[in-house]
Amino acid sequence: MTQAETTPRTGKRVLLAKPRGYCAGVDRAVQTVEEALKLYGAPIYVRKQIVHNKHVVRTLEAQGAIFVEENEEVPEGATVIFSAHGVAPEVYEQAKARSLKAIDATCPLVTKVHQEAKRFAAEDYDILLIGHEGHEEVIGTAGEAPAHIQLVDGPDGVDKVTVRDPNKVVWLSQTTLSVDETLETVARLKSRLPLLQSPPSDDICYATSNRQHVVKEIAPECDVVIVVGSRNSSNSVRLVEVALDAGARAGYLVDFAHEIDDAWLTGAGTVGVTSGASVPDELVQDVLTHLAARGFTDVEEITTANERLTFSLPQELKRDMKAAAARA
Repeated sequence: MTQAETTPRTGKRVLLAKPRGYCAGVDRAVQTVEEALKLYGAPIYVRKQIVHNKHVVRTLEAQGAIFVEENEEVPEGATVIFSAHGVAPEVYEQAKARSLKAIDATCPLVTKVHQEAKRFAAEDYDILLIGHEGHEEVIGTAGEAPAHIQLVDGPDGVDKVTVRDPNKVVWLSQTTLSVDETLETVARLKSRLPLLQSPPSDDICYATSNRQHVVKEIAPECDVVIVVGSRNSSNSVRLVEVALDAGARAGYLVDFAHEIDDAWLTGAGTVGVTSGASVPDELVQDVLTHLAARGFTDVEEITTANERLTFSLPQELKRDMKAAAARA
């Protein structure tokens, strides 16, 4: 039995998921922008949202970060930071052509998928990239080997797959997908391509898997699950889907506590709360305060994993920080 199942129902309660919120890659990316602002001064340009969260983007904008869609919007010779989701090689070339000082804040786990794509392409494999069309991470990974990669957007995309040689085909995936849906997609692919190879290690990141796992644990007990996260955050959207699939009676995605509709809580005894991997915990605390004001004062944290992974800052930033410290 889970901890949630053994807790007696005592009026209105909250089951608070752990792990939740910031993962190591997001923490590193946000810190990269903050340290760059301190070191080089404002403005610092960031290509795309550094992470997919409204609050984080607004906070960094207030500190002097300017978010742009493409390198062309960055003045020549200025500093640009690439987001945690990764970019295609052509983006580096564009930056070089504009004499931009580029700092790569790509999550190392995304970089791992890029390296896998390059390696399998060099060995002339067909690569089936499981992911969501148009997502920045997918665009970046596909850009590493566009002639070898085809997108498989979930189980329904399997029937469209064509390969040159069924003996030389491998699947990779976006790091923020639903674990269960990805396994279903792979199973369908293998029914069509029995010799399909898997990546050397799981591409779905540890944080995505952990957050989905704890939501599965608490969802059967919950009348409502509230996920804090932005709508363009793939892993946050997946958490709502996972909660509903795992037995929650209802699930909602909100950026901020004030977006919670009181009607969602009508008749609810247990509310689950979690947050996506790009969400600072202060937003979750705001939700807990909001719920407490509505009688949900009994909060129990349900823990299924303890995360200790950290990533160091990008090398180019660390080098400049070290040089600045030496001068000081």
